[in-house]
Amino acid sequence: MKRTLLLLLIVLLAMPAMAQRYSLKIAKLKYNGGGDWYANKTSLPNLIKFCNQNLNMNIKPDEDVVEVGSPELFTYPFVHMTGHGNVVFSDAEAQNLRNYLVSGGFLHIDDNYGLDKYIRKEMKKVFPEYEFVELPFDHPIYKQKYTFKNGLPKIHEHDNKPPQGFGIIHQGRLICFYSYETDLGNGWEDAEVHNDPENKRREALQMGANILTFALTQGSGLQ
Repeated sequence: MKRTLLLLLIVLLAMPAMAQRYSLKIAKLKYNGGGDWYANKTSLPNLIKFCNQNLNMNIKPDEDVVEVGSPELFTYPFVHMTGHGNVVFSDAEAQNLRNYLVSGGFLHIDDNYGLDKYIRKEMKKVFPEYEFVELPFDHPIYKQKYTFKNGLPKIHEHDNKPPQGFGIIHQGRLICFYSYETDLGNGWEDAEVHNDPENKRREALQMGANILTFALTQGSGLQ
């Protein structure tokens, strides 16, 4: 018993030091409506690992999960959202997400096929005054560490449409990036999940690293 208590004490004392090892943490957005917000379980951890190894970032290795309406949303400079189906934001959740984004936060929405018609409607609750606009290929998000001269890479085919990168811009600042008809998150997953060619996985991870780098370096107001 004494040994167990001693071990527990050591772990508890070490926790603050462990928490301080990382410069920041990022999260997956949990939403209501029945859609699979939890999809692509290995994607964010793999993207974090890629960024830590190749861009010398210092991100907590495991993703957190944060609800749309939670005050904890404001502790994350970058939040990732994915899924295939329905999304519903309550009025309070829409207001919380709006406050987060205009305060310096950044949301990356990745259509995992089937999300488009739902997320466009719900984001109008968040920003009724704005529309998603397609970003030009010379936008800085495509020219961070890795250059994508033709915009988003195509990872999965889906409806055989070209990939498109849309944004919501508030007071000159890109606060939400929406990757459509590409499925970056599937490309971030462990290789055996979708059996994507290695070059496709690499392109997906590089583009994800660009998005994350852009979000963290464009002047986030969150601390």
